[in-house]
Amino acid sequence: MAAALVSLARIATVAMLAGRGWWFVQDKVLLGLPMLAAGGLAAVLIAGPTLWLARRTPGNGPPARSVVALLSAAYAATAGFVVTLLIGFPLTWGTALITVSLVCVGALLTARVLAAKAGVAAAADAPGNRRVSRRRFIRVAGVAVVVGAGAAGVGLSLVPVESVTTGGGRARSSGSRPQRSVADLRGAGAPAAGGTRRQYVLTARTARVRLPSGREVDAWAYNGQTPGPPITVAEGDLIEVTLRNADIQDGVTVHWHGYDVACGEDGVPGLTQNVVAPGEEFVYRFPADQVGTYWYHTHQVSDRGVRKGLYGTLVVTPRVEPPADAAAAQVDLTLPVHTFDDTVVIGGSDQRNEHDVPAGAPVRLRLINTDSQPHHFALAGTPFRVAAVDGRDLHRPGDVSDVWLRLAAGGRYDLVFTMPDTSVVLVCDDDRDGGLRLHAENGPGGAGPDVEDTSGWPELDLLHYGSAAAVPFDVGAPDRHFTMVLDRGVAMVDGAPAYAQTVNGRGHPSIPDQLVAEGDIVRFTVVNRSLETHPWHLHGHPVLILSRNGTPSSGSPLWMDTFDVRPGEVWEVAFKAENPGIWMNHCHNLPHADQGMMLRLRYDGVTTPFEHSPAAQAHHG
Repeated sequence: MAAALVSLARIATVAMLAGRGWWFVQDKVLLGLPMLAAGGLAAVLIAGPTLWLARRTPGNGPPARSVVALLSAAYAATAGFVVTLLIGFPLTWGTALITVSLVCVGALLTARVLAAKAGVAAAADAPGNRRVSRRRFIRVAGVAVVVGAGAAGVGLSLVPVESVTTGGGRARSSGSRPQRSVADLRGAGAPAAGGTRRQYVLTARTARVRLPSGREVDAWAYNGQTPGPPITVAEGDLIEVTLRNADIQDGVTVHWHGYDVACGEDGVPGLTQNVVAPGEEFVYRFPADQVGTYWYHTHQVSDRGVRKGLYGTLVVTPRVEPPADAAAAQVDLTLPVHTFDDTVVIGGSDQRNEHDVPAGAPVRLRLINTDSQPHHFALAGTPFRVAAVDGRDLHRPGDVSDVWLRLAAGGRYDLVFTMPDTSVVLVCDDDRDGGLRLHAENGPGGAGPDVEDTSGWPELDLLHYGSAAAVPFDVGAPDRHFTMVLDRGVAMVDGAPAYAQTVNGRGHPSIPDQLVAEGDIVRFTVVNRSLETHPWHLHGHPVLILSRNGTPSSGSPLWMDTFDVRPGEVWEVAFKAENPGIWMNHCHNLPHADQGMMLRLRYDGVTTPFEHSPAAQAHHG
């Protein structure tokens, strides 16, 4: 009970400090260690001599209850430290009840075992003390566990669920705002002047896919291939994609990752559309008005579906005249990175990609991370520039070399350089046998030099890369400010208690919607109090990175749709709410989203006719 009280006091302290802007993201260790040290010291200074006296004077030892209390106190400190590492933020009824149950049952069990070993069992037989049989103890402990677990479940179910949080802004009354449905927020019906209609058909089906190495994988694939058909269009075109489901029993959709479509085209089952079941189809239509590198993937059972191959690339190029000098034409390679089990596939190949490139030609490498974990890239053999991040150009990026890049799950980098007369090698995750090798067509012959060791290169920090420039809104006085504390803890996920990935102590769909109004400047504070990285992804809006761990971004304005929040980090980002709808806001480590780490950002006055049902729309993330 002592450990339970100390643990709860610690959580309340953190909550109070967090409310004042002091996050103590590492408090799980910093506040837990003193508790452990105090308990250990008490055990050494009190319980140790007591047990020593009990052994030196058989038959005249201390009463059993005294020794059990001392041993329980020592256990309480240790158990409290362990619970400190497990409990999420903030304090909830569920975590409180589980803390009390675990610590009390553990204290009883530890006291019983240790007291028996220390000779306390003999003291328990002395006159005036009642000996507790092992069978009776097991019954009592079992009942305590059942009661504690049941109480925790009841506590979780009784936690009140708020429907929305306003971030300090005001919600208009329902009678003063026009109601709009996401079903009516659809894309354009015609291409822009000079553009054309680009039509694609994506048929999702199970497939046995043969990789270039000869390895075969059981996949879910668009059109029987993975990655799916590349969608490459010019600015001003109209993109029209018909999705058909041949035999994916769980259903499918298409989400356009990082591309700011109208909400009705976003591909989220149970929110912007119904899931596309076997034998059904759905048509997506939107303008190609955002030049850059993007990708698409299913958003239905997305953890499993994307992992098994339901993804592809989307690239929008500027509408420009082709160069007069054909030799100077840009070499443009789109390289999605995906992992099937333990096999990394880059650009559809699980072997090294080899390309011949004219020396002096401009080269653009579009790197896309389709996995749920970050990848690390190094480009050896030439200086290069990071021209764009997540499809958005950087302002005056400079040449860099001998650095590596960390690409968040779902993120994209465009690397540009001029091809030298020697080989250039792209290394992924320090695998020098795979990746990409570019050979200069008119350069020295042969296979080229060995790939150098890039493991010791420093990471390029994009928050301090490029040149500063004006941003389109004032970030100093936001209309709404939402704080999201990412952690692990016991919470309800899809109606069942789970050890969840949580946002502010709750799991999906119990996390309140974030309510905004069109035109609002919105600020997020994203705090990672867990021991895992969370790539954070807001649908429908790029966010401007303001700071990380209190250090402002000082380079080019950095617009991202997926940013990696590593353990202990605090990120500040902002955006302007100018794409009406109801948007998912979640961790793009898709297993984390499946375990509860997702919520919705909702525009005031926007509704949806679609329903999220754990049975029918299972685990969209």
